[in-house]
Amino acid sequence: MQLSEEQVLALAPDESSKKSGKELSNPAKWVSKGVNEVALWGECQGSGSKPYQTQVDTVNIAFKCSCPSRKFPCKHGVGLLLLYARSKSDFTSSDMPAWVADWINKRSERQEKQATQKEKPVDEAAQAKRRQAREQKVGDGIEELLQWIKDIIRNGIIGMPEKGSGWFEGMARRMVDAQAPGLANMIKGLGEINFYRDGWQTEFIDQLLRLYLVITGYKNSESLPALLQQDLRTWIGFTQNQDELKEQPGLTDTWLVLGKQVTEEDNITVERNWLYGTTSDQYALVLQFLVRGQGGQLALTPGLFVQAELVFYPSVVPLRAIVKQQLNTEKIQPCKGFSNWQQVVEAETDYSSALPFRNERPFIIEQVRPVFYSQQWWLQDANNAMMSIKSEFKSIWKLLSLSGGDALNMAVVGKEKAYEPFGVWYQNEYTIL
Repeated sequence: MQLSEEQVLALAPDESSKKSGKELSNPAKWVSKGVNEVALWGECQGSGSKPYQTQVDTVNIAFKCSCPSRKFPCKHGVGLLLLYARSKSDFTSSDMPAWVADWINKRSERQEKQATQKEKPVDEAAQAKRRQAREQKVGDGIEELLQWIKDIIRNGIIGMPEKGSGWFEGMARRMVDAQAPGLANMIKGLGEINFYRDGWQTEFIDQLLRLYLVITGYKNSESLPALLQQDLRTWIGFTQNQDELKEQPGLTDTWLVLGKQVTEEDNITVERNWLYGTTSDQYALVLQFLVRGQGGQLALTPGLFVQAELVFYPSVVPLRAIVKQQLNTEKIQPCKGFSNWQQVVEAETDYSSALPFRNERPFIIEQVRPVFYSQQWWLQDANNAMMSIKSEFKSIWKLLSLSGGDALNMAVVGKEKAYEPFGVWYQNEYTIL
C-alpha cells in the first residue's frame, strides 16, 4: 500500500475528520501500532480507560474502529493511516493481534460465502413468482401516488410549507411498503425543500414533475425503448444483479478519479465516486454503500489515475457503473474538456431530451475562472459566459488561491444551471478542491 498524505486525507468523509485525523497522526497518541502484508493497526488512547482499537485492511482499504463514531473512516482510521504514510519506520512488522486477525478472517469468510452463494442453483419459478408479486405491489403504490400528485395540483401548492415534513414522510413510507424505494426517496426530496427560500415554488414543481414523469413512464413502459424501460425501473427502485452485470464486457480505460461525495442515508454511508475515462472521454459514477463496522471493497482516491474495466448499467444515457477489474497505475493521461459553457449546455440538452428525470453529472470544462457578481460566485469561460457555482460549495477560497484570478481547466459536477467545482489542473497536475 503506497498512499501519500494528500491521498489519505481524500479518504476522510468531511473536513472535521481531516482536521482530527491530522491531530491523531502524532505517534504520542498511539499506545501501540503495527503492520504486516494485509493489515495496519493501532490502539489510540481516548477519553475512556480503554484505548480505541483501530484497524485498516491494506489490501482493500477498509477500516474498523471500536470508537462510537458513525463516520467512515473515523478520525482514528484517518490518523493511523496518515501516520503510516508519513513515517512507515515507526510501525513494527509483527503478527496481528487477535482483534485484528478476527476482523481480517471474518472479511475473508464473508467473501468466500458470497462466492459459494453464487454457485447455488436458482429456483426460477419461485423467482418469477416473487417478481410478479412485487410488480403488483409497485403498481398499486403508483396508483395511490398518482392520486396524491393530482390532489396537490388540484388544490395548489401555496399551502405546501404548512404541510410539514411528516406529511411527505407518510407517503414516502407508503412507497417503501409498495417496494418502490426510489419513489420514496424522490418524495423525501420534496419534503426537504427549503420553503422559506425565494423561488421554492419552481424547485417544488420541477421535482414534482420529475416524479410524475417517472411513474407515468413506468405505467406506459411497454411502448418505450428497452433502455428507457430500464432507466424507469431503476428510478422506481428495482435493482440489477451486479454479478450478472459483471459478466458483461466492460470498458477498459485509464480513469481519473475526479472527486468523491460522501453522504449519510438511513445509517448507511454512501460514496459517490466520479470518474473520467482519459481515452474514451466517458464519465462514470461508481457508488459504494458502507455499513458501520464493514469496510468497502473499492479504494478510489480522488486525484489518482486507475487502470480499470467498468461495466455500465443499462441506460439511454450511461453514467452509473461498477468496477469489474481494477489495477492502480502511475500513468498520467491528458484529459479533454468542453471549450465553453455553451457546449456544456448543448450536451445537457441532449441528455435531458433522452432522460428528462436524470440526476446531475460531471463535466470537465477548459479555462474558466471564478468571478463574484450580483452577490454570488460564478464560473466564467473564455467567451465571458457565466454559470453559477452551487451555494453550498465550501472551497471557494482554495479555488481563488490556486487560480489567482487566472482561468484554469476544471472538473465540475452539477445539472442545468448550477455546478460544484471538484478539482482544477494547476501546474499540469489535477488538484482536488
